[in-house]
Amino acid sequence: MLTEPLDNALRTAGRRVLAMEAEALVTLADSLDGAFDEAVDILAGVSGRVIVTGMGKSGHVAAKIASTLASTGTPAHFVHAGEASHGDLGMIARGDAVLALSNSGGTAELAAVIAHAARSSVPLIAVTANAGSPLAEAARHAVVLPPVSEACPMGLAPTTSTTMMLALGDALAVALLERKGFSAADFRDLHPGGSLGQSLKLVSDIMHGGDAMPLVGPDTVMAEALFEISSKAFGCVGVTDEAGLLLGIVTDGDLRRSMSTDLLQRPVSAIMTASPKTIRPRALVAEAVAVMNDAQITALFVVEDGLPVGIVHVHDCLRAGVA
Repeated sequence: MLTEPLDNALRTAGRRVLAMEAEALVTLADSLDGAFDEAVDILAGVSGRVIVTGMGKSGHVAAKIASTLASTGTPAHFVHAGEASHGDLGMIARGDAVLALSNSGGTAELAAVIAHAARSSVPLIAVTANAGSPLAEAARHAVVLPPVSEACPMGLAPTTSTTMMLALGDALAVALLERKGFSAADFRDLHPGGSLGQSLKLVSDIMHGGDAMPLVGPDTVMAEALFEISSKAFGCVGVTDEAGLLLGIVTDGDLRRSMSTDLLQRPVSAIMTASPKTIRPRALVAEAVAVMNDAQITALFVVEDGLPVGIVHVHDCLRAGVA
């Protein structure tokens, strides 16, 4: 077991590293200039893919950046700089752009990528800490990292520099996402699996449509409406006009508020709540849950152009793992 003084020393080292990297990120944010804007412009205009490349620790960061770009609406893939000259240059084609990462800007393995990009008229964007490096000089635009010390006590292991590269990749991805108008629904389409996919399900994925919807006309007497409520088991019935437009809804609460000896003979139009809460088919299930929670209701009609196309119950949301 570690002694308390050693525990403290280790904790101090950890905090020092985190503080240095946090300070470096603030410095990086303050240093962003027109080169960042130009990089976003180039990447947004790519008709092919963004090829992200690097070597060593920069290569690992490059692979993560490529994955982030691809998952946020910018088609991208990673090309290992060391494999490029052994055939993987074929992954880089006209219409692409190359985003090359190298702290020193002098990584020898990037030479083949730089030359191929020039031959193929593929725009090259450099991310480096050395503005006078071969990589920066060859690039159409260079995003230069500010001079900061590595968090390694020897100043050698890539720590602060790779943290800045990683964060810069996130900054580029989010800037591109916002520029393209990439929505939560778009994000959901690219992340159908796991808990994230569950949280991004659409109402149209879980709603009940067609004959499953409890619907009656406005002149229907409540005796018939109650049968529809019971048979469809949503605890409510929608009221539609001759054109199929949703006029209102009758819920258990409406029944309690309208209780009288002639209730069963009254038309639903006299009982219904007009202009009920509804939801769009392409809305996220989480949005439907929020509407139901705010209105303290358990079901929502799904409406498109005024027409009910489905109904969703809070139990459907629970089964989908969203509520």
